Amino acid sequence: MNRDLRIIYMGTPEFAVPGLELLVENDWNIVGVITAPDKPKGRGQKLIPSPVKEAALKLGLNILQPTNLKSSEFQEELRALKADLQIVVAFRMLPESVWNMPPLGTFNLHASLLPNYRGAAPINWAIINGDKETGVTTFFLKHEIDTGSIIHQEKTAILEEDNLGSVYEKLMNIGAKLVLKTVQDIADDKVQALPQDESKAIHHAPKIFKETCEIDWSKSAESIHNLVRGLSPYPAAWTRFDGKICKIYRTAFAKDQKTAKGIGELLTDDKTYLKVQTGEGVLDIVELQLEGKKRMKVDELLRGYKFV
Repeated sequence: MNRDLRIIYMGTPEFAVPGLELLVENDWNIVGVITAPDKPKGRGQKLIPSPVKEAALKLGLNILQPTNLKSSEFQEELRALKADLQIVVAFRMLPESVWNMPPLGTFNLHASLLPNYRGAAPINWAIINGDKETGVTTFFLKHEIDTGSIIHQEKTAILEEDNLGSVYEKLMNIGAKLVLKTVQDIADDKVQALPQDESKAIHHAPKIFKETCEIDWSKSAESIHNLVRGLSPYPAAWTRFDGKICKIYRTAFAKDQKTAKGIGELLTDDKTYLKVQTGEGVLDIVELQLEGKKRMKVDELLRGYKFV
């Protein structure tokens, strides 16, 4: 195995950290880490580094934080690193002049079983659509986003109790191992990348916006339950109760299916439960955050708040 391969790793959020750590742990030669510039946060607008930058600093790696990936200055810095291979995990779209630079190419880790769920939010949409299975894919970059030839895939189940947070965690760890396996196979010249089967490109995974997260109570209880799961803990599905914005973090199918008068109407004993009539069935609200209050379970909220 050729561990002398010169590798550049590109990523920004927590999702990209385990892959970087695993490569270093296994003695791969990471000559550079490309991540987003530090961002101002909080009242003092203090500059905060990305999770990948924090990990790279601890690992003593060379870090680049370009604001413009097309700039000649950045591309000269990149070329000077003489990388054989580039890896992209949860990073920005790259110009061809960047992804086409290394002789062994650039591969990406995507959090779905491509070609299904191409796009920015694959984990969210798999759960929102009620899928029972998802996974991760490594593939070589080409012009069209998320369409390159597939190197490896790994599947995992989406359990009934899973939400965005738990599936994200699973795929982050499975993905890190798949990145390592992909590098090992590229180094050993064992890769036989296969073109994506377009007949399997059933769903898209567009970016999640605020309006995506608004609950439509005319939909079925199952559909709303999956929306809540697919957006929890962040950005969270939301609705309006008593004229206030309310984020919903956890729901359950109500055992008592007595119906209210109208869709979106609340059913509560003002002590232990809060149910909502949907277009098909009744949904129990288990955990929520009412505007101006902290996130809490329904019975906690009802101790100090009464719905009109």
